[in-house]
Amino acid sequence: MRLLLIRHGQTPSNVKHLLDTAEPGPALTALGQEQAAALPEALAAEDIGVLYASTLIRTQLTAAPLAARTGLEIRVREGIRELSAGELEMRGDEQAIETYLTTAFAWSAGDTARRMPGGENGVEALRRFDSVVEEAAGTGAGTVAMVSHGAAIRMWSAARAENIDSAFVAAHELDNTGVVILSGAPGEGWRVVHWEGRALGPEDGVPHTSGPAGESVEDTDG
Repeated sequence: MRLLLIRHGQTPSNVKHLLDTAEPGPALTALGQEQAAALPEALAAEDIGVLYASTLIRTQLTAAPLAARTGLEIRVREGIRELSAGELEMRGDEQAIETYLTTAFAWSAGDTARRMPGGENGVEALRRFDSVVEEAAGTGAGTVAMVSHGAAIRMWSAARAENIDSAFVAAHELDNTGVVILSGAPGEGWRVVHWEGRALGPEDGVPHTSGPAGESVEDTDG
């Protein structure tokens, strides 16, 4: 299966660099709407068979142009929502952001018992994301698109793909409407083949060549 993990378009909380992870969350900025509108053309070569979005409004708004272009129903699932910030919710200070990302990337490295302050642990976060991926694999679609969130996509990809790790995702942010493409299947394993339009080297896990994505913002809100 070809799995497209797409970060949502820009939100007001992205602009303010806030950890905004609670439901339903904010809508998109004007730029975020432009980014969402550009996705169908950017993904025109992909034969998307199933389209998912999280329960947060921003992912559904981002997925809407893709749904209109493909005629697909948006399947809304809680499992691919952003990693809950818990007690760090709506904070934008350096300490809060460092704690949030350090915890998320520790989950990718295998320390899944660690808990986000006042939030979920890695076992819970991975289990819920895995459940949606497993559901998607069961549809039989060759290509599946999921509009999700920055930290969730980076954490899950590093935990499940054999060719990247927590150090890689810590060093590579994901822009708004940036796309991570994986190939594989539940139970068989995954490989990241593209990170924001850049092909990954088969051995070193380092992106090569440049490609289009959304405008870069600090990766504080997923």
